Amino acid sequence: MNVAVITIGDELLLGFTIDTNAAFLSRHLSTLGIAVTRRVTCGDSPDDIVAAVREALDRTGAVITTGGLGPTSDDRTKATIAELFGRRMIVDTNVEAQITELWRTRGRGTPPEAVYQQALVPEGATVLQNHHGTAPGLWLEDDRGRWVAMLPGVPREMRGLYRDALEPLLRDRVGDNHNVVRSKTIRTVGVAESILAEQLGEHASGIGDLSLAYLPNPDGVDLRLTARGMTPEAADRALHDAAAIVRSHIGDVTYGEDDTDLAAVVLDLCRREHLRLAVAESCTGGLLGARITAIPGASDVFHGGLIAYDNRVKRQLLGVLDSDLAEQGAVSEPVALQMAKGIRIRLGTEIGVAITGIAGPDGGTPEKPVGTVWIALDVAEGRPPIPRPEGRPPIPPFQRARLFRLIGDRGEIRHRAAQAALEFVRQAVFYLQTQLQTQ
Repeated sequence: MNVAVITIGDELLLGFTIDTNAAFLSRHLSTLGIAVTRRVTCGDSPDDIVAAVREALDRTGAVITTGGLGPTSDDRTKATIAELFGRRMIVDTNVEAQITELWRTRGRGTPPEAVYQQALVPEGATVLQNHHGTAPGLWLEDDRGRWVAMLPGVPREMRGLYRDALEPLLRDRVGDNHNVVRSKTIRTVGVAESILAEQLGEHASGIGDLSLAYLPNPDGVDLRLTARGMTPEAADRALHDAAAIVRSHIGDVTYGEDDTDLAAVVLDLCRREHLRLAVAESCTGGLLGARITAIPGASDVFHGGLIAYDNRVKRQLLGVLDSDLAEQGAVSEPVALQMAKGIRIRLGTEIGVAITGIAGPDGGTPEKPVGTVWIALDVAEGRPPIPRPEGRPPIPPFQRARLFRLIGDRGEIRHRAAQAALEFVRQAVFYLQTQLQTQ
C-alpha cells in the first residue's frame, strides 16, 4: 500500500512550528509495510487543501492528513475534504457528548459553543475516537475505495489517536502477508562517525541485505540498521543478528538501542551497585539534573544537585578554594574536582559529578575558547546513616577530571556537556565494578 501524508497549517509553512507529525507517520507506517510515497505541507486555505488532497488521491488513492480539525476559524480541513468528496456536514451526537464529558472531568465547566464545531463530521465518515483531546479523527472513503484519514495536528493527540484507532484499522487492511521496512538503532557516545566506520571495517556500509546509516547528533552518533522488503519475522531476526555484529566491533561505546536514554542507563548501573549520585553544575545550569530526574524512579539514586553559577556559590557551598579560582579560573581541572567533591560530601552520596565550562556565545579566550568544558567525578563512601548493604565491599575512592572541547551553539554545547557527564559516570561505574570484583 502507498500513502501520501499531508500536514496542514500556516504555522508549518512560516516555520514557527516544526513538523514532527510527518516524520512520526513515516516511521510507523513503514513498520506496517505501508510506503509513504509523498509528503506535502500546505496552508490552511481551502483551495490549498483541496489541491493537495486531490493530487494525492489521484496518485495513491490513500491520504493521511494532520491539522485543521480544531474549533477555530482556521480549522478548515474536514469541511473542505467533505466538499471534495461531495458530502454534507452533520452533527455526531456521540462526539458532542464526549466533548461535554471531557470538559466536565477536566474541571472546565461548560464548553464554549465554538468547541462543539468539532462534533460536525462529514456524512458517512467513520469517527476515530480521540482519547487525548476533543477533536476526533475521521476516516472518509468514496465508492472507488479511495480514502482520507484525518488526524489532529497537535502532536500528542495525533500520536495517541494514530496508535489507538488508525494503526489497527490500517493493520487490518494490510493483513499479515506483507513486507515491511524496519530499523534498529545502535546508540553510541564519545566517538566520531569516521572512527566508528573504521572499527566496523567490512561492515561499514551495511551487513548482508541491511543498510547502515551514520546519524550524528548532540547525544553522539546513532548507527541505524534498516531492513527492507522482508517479512516482519525475517526483518526482526536480521536486525537482531546485525546489531550483535555491530556491537562486537565497536565495543563499549554503545550504551543502548533505539530510544534508550543514557541517563536511564546510568541510573540502572548505579542502582545495581547501590551507588547514589549528586551533581554540581555551572555552564549547564541544571540540565544534567533535569536529564536524570526526567527518568521515572530516579530518586532512589539521585539525591539532588546545585547550580553553582557564580564563583561565590562555588566557594561558599562547595568549598572551592579562592586561590584556585583566582589562579586557574572557574573553568579548570582543580575547580571541577573540588566542585565534585563538595557536592558529594554535602549531599552524602558515593558519586559527585561536576561540570564547569564556557557555553558561549561570549566568554571564550584563546586559551579557553567557547566549548571548553571540564567534567569531574569524585567517588568515595557515602556518609552514615546510609551505609553500603551488608556484605558489599567498601568503594575504592578516586577522582577523575576530563577536558572536553565541544562544538555547536550554546544549547548544543550545554546538551553535549550533560551527555558527556553521564557517559563519564557510566565509565566510572564500570571501573568500580572491576575494582569491587577484585576485593
